[in-house]
Amino acid sequence: MNKQLRQGQAFSARLAAGIKSIQWPLIALGMILLFNFFFTEGFFEISVQNGRLVGSLMDLLKRAAPRLIVALGMTLVIATGGIDISVGSIAAIAGSLAVLVIRGGDITYLATQDTSTASILLVIIVALSAAAVCGLFNGLLVSVVKIQPIVATLILMVTGRGMAMLFTGGYVLNYDHPSYMSLGVGDWLGLPIPIYIAIFILIVLAVLTNRTPLGLLIQSTGGNETASRYSGTNTTLVRILVYVIAGVCSGVAGIIFTADVQSADAAFIGLWIELEAILAVVIGGTSMAGGRYSLAGTVVGALIIQTLITTLLTRAVPVQFTLIFQAAVVVVVLMLQSNRVKEMAFKRRARKEASIHA
Repeated sequence: MNKQLRQGQAFSARLAAGIKSIQWPLIALGMILLFNFFFTEGFFEISVQNGRLVGSLMDLLKRAAPRLIVALGMTLVIATGGIDISVGSIAAIAGSLAVLVIRGGDITYLATQDTSTASILLVIIVALSAAAVCGLFNGLLVSVVKIQPIVATLILMVTGRGMAMLFTGGYVLNYDHPSYMSLGVGDWLGLPIPIYIAIFILIVLAVLTNRTPLGLLIQSTGGNETASRYSGTNTTLVRILVYVIAGVCSGVAGIIFTADVQSADAAFIGLWIELEAILAVVIGGTSMAGGRYSLAGTVVGALIIQTLITTLLTRAVPVQFTLIFQAAVVVVVLMLQSNRVKEMAFKRRARKEASIHA
């Protein structure tokens, strides 16, 4: 009984510490949702149509799913002190290859005349294998060749999208494959399939980083690579692994993107997703210097970005202003999280307490 009580207390303490570490992102998300509660009519209304839950919230979660998946992979990369700006191009490669397999390698108009019989398992394996190879390429450049992460991933950011356009012949490839399309537009128990995919990826990464030594190895590699190496950690392998994970996450997002719009446009699949992923990670409290990271914070960060986008769209704000509002919210949240602001708040509170006791 006492053991169970101690375990419960330990869990409560970890939960409280986890919530405290992401309190500012949670407050920012709550404020945006509160704004919609008062000023956006029907934002929280959810109805059932053809056995599926529909509404602004459902659309928000569905649109946030691929962004969250990419951001989760980016979290582990940034936690090691690296960065991956090629995730959008990797998504384009994976999505384009998936559609190309569905069409049997045919990029002509004739390939869209009949429903494809390609194995959904084969399509997914090809797409994710290509994404994993891309991640491995990045990891080798960073860990073995010792190229700066932003430069190493810039190579694939530029060439990767060009490769995707070569795969598609520069065309927008449409297709007819109900099983594959369900990954983007399908639903189960009323919820869109992309939400389940994002939850699955989150659970897998949470288990890997909390129930295996991987989480500690990532933190030690990002916190102090030299000390980690001398303590016996294979930091090269750790870095390669996180880039492969980020590549696979990007591949999953590429599949969702192409399944959602039922076509592959290599020029626009995952465009600028790397910037949104980095913002989500940083908003969630993960340090760009490496070491400290939070998957839960990344979830909140991704929801903040998507909620802000959905809010602006539902209020008919012109598209050209969405990035400005998005940047403003990001700046405010990051300022609240900065060490300088925390130090100023601590000093002010200390002076106030001193004046009270004086």
